[in-house]
Amino acid sequence: SRQMSSFNALIVDKADRADKKSLPVHKFETLQKADLPGGSDLTQEEVLVRVSHSSINYKDGLVVCGKPGVVKEWPIVPGIDFAGTVEESNSPKVNVGDKVLLTGHGVGERRWGGYAGLAKVKAGWLVPLPPSLSPAHAMAVGTAGLTAMMCVHALEDAGMTVTGCNGLPILVTGAGGGVGSLAVAILAKKGFSVAASTGRADELETHLHALGASSV
Repeated sequence: SRQMSSFNALIVDKADRADKKSLPVHKFETLQKADLPGGSDLTQEEVLVRVSHSSINYKDGLVVCGKPGVVKEWPIVPGIDFAGTVEESNSPKVNVGDKVLLTGHGVGERRWGGYAGLAKVKAGWLVPLPPSLSPAHAMAVGTAGLTAMMCVHALEDAGMTVTGCNGLPILVTGAGGGVGSLAVAILAKKGFSVAASTGRADELETHLHALGASSV
């Protein structure tokens, strides 16, 4: 139906796309599936996702503020990650009704992202939503959490262990940001001593200790 095919989106454009200093133009619009890049039809391996949640990342802030260097093609829908439910699928890998999430792959930069009710993406970019997570919880962790966990995995792959650290703390810089604060929480949960470094220590000390930092 027309109602089901409609969706809301935050569209960010440039008044003068040739001028890097041109201020951004923001519009909240109600669109139809035909307004999606490439139209409403799905090519092979494409999937249409009804987006329920996204998160606010640093890159999204840069896009909304019109900072140069992030957006590769205007106009753009920000949102470098999202979670939702598959509404249409042209791929045997993904079924209608599947709960999925996505982070990266240029969404919110080169392709329309999560700040819209619908997203048309490649099936291979999607990850099944873990049964233990709701879409809201998944996006509360979001790209920042994925990045933090990848950093922790890299340290563990390099041989870092709680016993091997012999009580010495792991230094987390930028601990007041999304990646840094989640890294503090993950490392502390794993049993590491964590020294959290931030330029806002007076403001964030109590918060970072609550996340598990042993020192700030």
